[in-house]
Amino acid sequence: MLTLLGASFLILLALSALGAYGRAPRVVFLGSALAAAGLGVVGLVGLPSVALPLGPPWAPTQIAVDALGGWFLVILALVAVPSCLFAAASPPPPRAEGAAFPLFLAGMALTLIAADGFTLVLGFELMSLASWALIAARHATGAGRRAARLYLAFAAFSGICLIGAFALLAGSGLGFAAMRGAPPEGWRAAGVLLLVVLGAGSKAGLVPFHVWLPLAHPAAATPVSALMSGAMVKIALYVMIRILFDLCGAAQPAWWGLPLIALGVATALIGALRANLERDTKSILACSTLENMGLMAAALGLALVYRGADLLPLASVALAAALLHALNHAGFKTLLFLCMGAVYSLAGSRDPDRLGGLIHRMPWVAGCAMLGALSAAALPPLSGFASEWLLLQALIQGFRVSDMSVQLIAAVSLAVVGMAIGLAAAAMVRLIGLVFLGRPRTPRGAGAPDAIGMMRAALILPAGLTLLLGPLAALALGGLDGPIRQVLGAQAGAPHFGLDLALGDGGARYMPGLVALGLVVLVAGLYLLIRRRSAEAPTRGAAWDCGFMPPPPHLPFGDPLSQVSAQGIGQPIRRSLGELAIAPREWLVNQPPGAAAAATLRVEGQDRGFTRLLYPLARARRALSREAELLRGLSLRLYLTLTFGTLVCLLALIAWLERG
Repeated sequence: MLTLLGASFLILLALSALGAYGRAPRVVFLGSALAAAGLGVVGLVGLPSVALPLGPPWAPTQIAVDALGGWFLVILALVAVPSCLFAAASPPPPRAEGAAFPLFLAGMALTLIAADGFTLVLGFELMSLASWALIAARHATGAGRRAARLYLAFAAFSGICLIGAFALLAGSGLGFAAMRGAPPEGWRAAGVLLLVVLGAGSKAGLVPFHVWLPLAHPAAATPVSALMSGAMVKIALYVMIRILFDLCGAAQPAWWGLPLIALGVATALIGALRANLERDTKSILACSTLENMGLMAAALGLALVYRGADLLPLASVALAAALLHALNHAGFKTLLFLCMGAVYSLAGSRDPDRLGGLIHRMPWVAGCAMLGALSAAALPPLSGFASEWLLLQALIQGFRVSDMSVQLIAAVSLAVVGMAIGLAAAAMVRLIGLVFLGRPRTPRGAGAPDAIGMMRAALILPAGLTLLLGPLAALALGGLDGPIRQVLGAQAGAPHFGLDLALGDGGARYMPGLVALGLVVLVAGLYLLIRRRSAEAPTRGAAWDCGFMPPPPHLPFGDPLSQVSAQGIGQPIRRSLGELAIAPREWLVNQPPGAAAAATLRVEGQDRGFTRLLYPLARARRALSREAELLRGLSLRLYLTLTFGTLVCLLALIAWLERG
């Protein structure tokens, strides 16, 4: 496996050099798919710890593929292969994108195979820089460039926090084995928790550090968006599990999980709300990613709480929910991003109000998108339901913790998570209805062709994965026994019995295979019954126009007012709950007396992360800059005094840390 792993990395590096010259872009992406498949095989088989004859001066680079890293390496491969196929079927990218794409895959894989802190941070930073280059490659100016700069700032912040976390962990060395032998205690443990939540949480999009995600993901090309949403944010999830569960040991208190529960639940609700308010198909999916990452973070927090309370079976359920949902989300979100990319490429728009009726012109794309949306809406027996069912069951069991405050937090979280799941389903209904149903709204949409060739293959792969992971969820859980036992202990295990998901002998049980079979029999029976009792062949006619007058000749696709708009569907949610996620502003633009134009209602909204976090930070930065300007007028004596005082303080800090 070491040979296959090395060959995969060498292929990615060679392809990066080839892409930098702008040569053979299809070879770059197909070769990246081949390398990603090799990484997936390594993830399935595993690799013992190996010290490579290279690395920093103080120690060799250590790599390993254990059960936990292998699970996420398989997820990376399942997302990367269809994304690379879609990229190969798309027009040639800019040279910077062709060079950065293989490096992006290599950075994510290096993070997952790292067995020491230096290598993990190196892979994490390579992933961040390569993804920034992929976003900036297509935007020299404008909103896309601003999104790239904002993403780079948050990427730098997350990297600094992770470096600080490993500095606190590395008392006995940077190797993971040494860190496991000396887990942090007291203020060091609290510092590690804080830095990991800030560093990995900002990369995962947890509030209030989520503002970059709805801007950066849509700004990238479609295959990059699929990789960022389907795989990159999972790398942040992996870093959380690796540090908080594995390297910090099992002796941490139960309250460790409460920050992740609070941030995860808030992120899920805000992401689901924003998904109902966005007017760009990729922005809708990016906000849906926020909702799903919030659910996974809440599940991790719940697992930490249950582990601290010595409830290992429930900790196993919560951790299994997070890991299984990481796999399920990778499948259906990759599928949805690629479907919306196909719509943009073939129908010419990402604005839902300029699409519509595509189910007739693009049946393959529409069918795959509907499958992904049903799974994202957590409808049984598809994949999204199984993992979210496990999370809800873990929250319901919160009463088993003796601490009353934890019971209350679990009950409130259960209600908010249920609300977020319902809002996510509404967002998927809105997306599919506007894009694929109704009448075409533009000539480009009315004549859009369906996906063919390699683009269709890129859609079929994640669609098949999403379809299989629903009824066979218990088999996927069987693959989680290794990761769960690795981080929770030999007594833990995934909550599955045969082909069922179950919380013990007398606990709740979900039988996905039986539910799938029952639905197939029910639908087939209804179809045959309707066909048998129908006296005439089905006919098609004009849809009811809700009482509107017939459209004039210059509107061949019908009056736009007779079809619902993206803002119209989202208006009730925006007015009732929108202020939780955005700062909305509505105003009426009246026309002067006698004007033929109609009055218009303007709606704007800005994420609360800007008004509550970024804008205050910008004001503080400007204030500090003004204060720093005053230092230019100091005398030489004061400059020397400041330098000497800083040196003394640093030496005192080093002495205190050495003594501690």
